[in-house]
Amino acid sequence: MMDTKSSDLEITNDEKREKIRQRYQKANAEKLEVIPAKPKVDFFADKRKMRVAIYVRVSTDRAAQTSSFEIQQKYYSEMVARHPLWHLKGIFADEGITGTSLNHRDEFNRMIKICKRGEIDLIITKNVPRWSRNILDGIGVVRELIELKPPVGVYFENEGIYSLDPEKQTILSIHHTLAEQESRSKSAAMNSSVEMRFSNGIFLTPAPLGYDNDEDGGLVVNREEADTIRLIYYMYLSGYGTEAIAEKLMALGRKTKPGNTKWSSGAVLGILKNERYCGDILSRKTWTPNFLNHRSVKNREDHPQYREKDHHERIISRDDFLAAQKMTANAKYGGNTYLPKLQVVSEGALRGFVSVNPHWGAFTAEDYRKASASATEDAN
Repeated sequence: MMDTKSSDLEITNDEKREKIRQRYQKANAEKLEVIPAKPKVDFFADKRKMRVAIYVRVSTDRAAQTSSFEIQQKYYSEMVARHPLWHLKGIFADEGITGTSLNHRDEFNRMIKICKRGEIDLIITKNVPRWSRNILDGIGVVRELIELKPPVGVYFENEGIYSLDPEKQTILSIHHTLAEQESRSKSAAMNSSVEMRFSNGIFLTPAPLGYDNDEDGGLVVNREEADTIRLIYYMYLSGYGTEAIAEKLMALGRKTKPGNTKWSSGAVLGILKNERYCGDILSRKTWTPNFLNHRSVKNREDHPQYREKDHHERIISRDDFLAAQKMTANAKYGGNTYLPKLQVVSEGALRGFVSVNPHWGAFTAEDYRKASASATEDAN
């Protein structure tokens, strides 16, 4: 019974194959009317009038890059002017902006908005890395432009890629991948270089308020600004809060490092927590986990830190600085007492025991150990 059904099935399949063969053999293409498809877009052969946008970007604002920036703008302006059917809609230029993120690329984002309003037909840019070093952003925006009605093409000059050519879209993805990988490699090399500098005691020393940089990049005290730093510490250790200090600084017209007189509680707190004011320097307080968004996070033992004491001239004594650290740590726990002392039991069965002050969160385990040991030392 099973064999008969299997045999019938085989015959049926053979018959189907034969019918398919006969259908193709009888087909007559001469009877067909061919309706041609729209020709593929060829960037070089396209004779349409085009509203053209130029996108230019350099990743830093150094003088050498400014030269490149100006050259790119001039070159592409002349390119558009030479083409009789092209009209320059605008040059959109981001200077000193990274290519790994669309954040803060104001001109790029403005250009895309104009494209969505139907006012641009073609974008020309130097190469894929100028467009984006992030594959998701770069390809995502290109595809978004392709889907517009009418579509907007992007021409990458160095690679010779036109985004409206379907055959080039896979190649474009590969170039974006390579651009992102290049940024990853550069980021790793930069982190390695920074680590080597710090581990050899070569620190980055931008001057905070109260200091200037000398010819070698070292920190030297700015006497006028140093008075503001001393005032902040004096007021804080005298019991003033950071908001009250900020208000007082504004009332006195004291200037920040950029030269304005607007102060905030956070700015005051940053000065109180900056170890450079007692002459020390601590490197790697923050690090960047993701090279694509460049967002810094606090270094919570993710990377080694390097500290050098008495690296430069101090403005605040070490004792005052440490006292301020105790007080700022205590403030996080709602404490408002002024530098309380640990109470140690000096005699009896509980001799050496230290009472815990629940309103003071800044004491460390080492502080309690020393306080406990002092009971025995006093007895001796």
